[in-house]
Amino acid sequence: MEAIPSDTQTMAAPPDGGFNFLTPEAWTALLSRYSHVVLVANSEAVDFKRLRRELPETALYVFFNNVYKVLDEPFAGHAVLFARSGVMGANIVHRHEAADVLGFFAGDDFLGVVNIRVSPEENFSEEGRFEGAKTRHLDLTKMLVDLYPVGKIATSGFAVALWLAELQLPGKILLAGFSAKRSEKWKVFDVHDWTFEQIFLRLFARMGTISMMGGVDASPYAAIARRFPQVPPIEIAMTAAEVLSERLHNANSQIDRLMSVTKSIRAIEGFFRRFKPKTRKQRFLEKSKE
Repeated sequence: MEAIPSDTQTMAAPPDGGFNFLTPEAWTALLSRYSHVVLVANSEAVDFKRLRRELPETALYVFFNNVYKVLDEPFAGHAVLFARSGVMGANIVHRHEAADVLGFFAGDDFLGVVNIRVSPEENFSEEGRFEGAKTRHLDLTKMLVDLYPVGKIATSGFAVALWLAELQLPGKILLAGFSAKRSEKWKVFDVHDWTFEQIFLRLFARMGTISMMGGVDASPYAAIARRFPQVPPIEIAMTAAEVLSERLHNANSQIDRLMSVTKSIRAIEGFFRRFKPKTRKQRFLEKSKE
């Protein structure tokens, strides 16, 4: 791994040395050596064969959290793991998954772990908790505080994509598998604002700040614009919004009917949920308030 100048390596590290923060200049120096920075979503939409075929060996692949969702064997290539924090520290640490996840990476091509947080409620894990892997810490809370919708929490992929765009790296930023779609195998959490993120990322892509594989390049609305070149883009957008609004209204009507039909079932479920044992996270939060 290329050395980083010591005068740019840390930023307000605590006395115990448990955290390793870099300055923006140090991050830029670290990541500028790569021709592409590829953010790999934990999604079935990721096409690894296409990625490895079309991208050079100088590409850096950014993985997130539970990489076994997209990898079934150790990864050969330049890679870095972004580990998201929760209230109890890095999720892969407090769930005892660090060894399993890091087992997919080895060698000098692995840059190590970047433990990130995007919300003030989230807490970092110390550098020594990541099975001996080189670890850095990244706090993105200030970047998102006045940007992300209130009441929702940004996904790791969205936060890192925005952060990379602001670094203005010489290499290209490519998002792979950022579909925001629930699959039969992996669920999409409602704590994130998927609509906001997709709008933001696709605007970034149309500006040329980033690229999306399976996103903007597959947009059906781009085909409509090509078919009707005489129609202003705003008219196409307004027509699409009109149709989507009608479909959403119809869908909400059916949802209301389902809520009425399942009322008794939900009441029974709510009764038995009261007897469900508390999770480790709930016990931790209760203890922290004492």
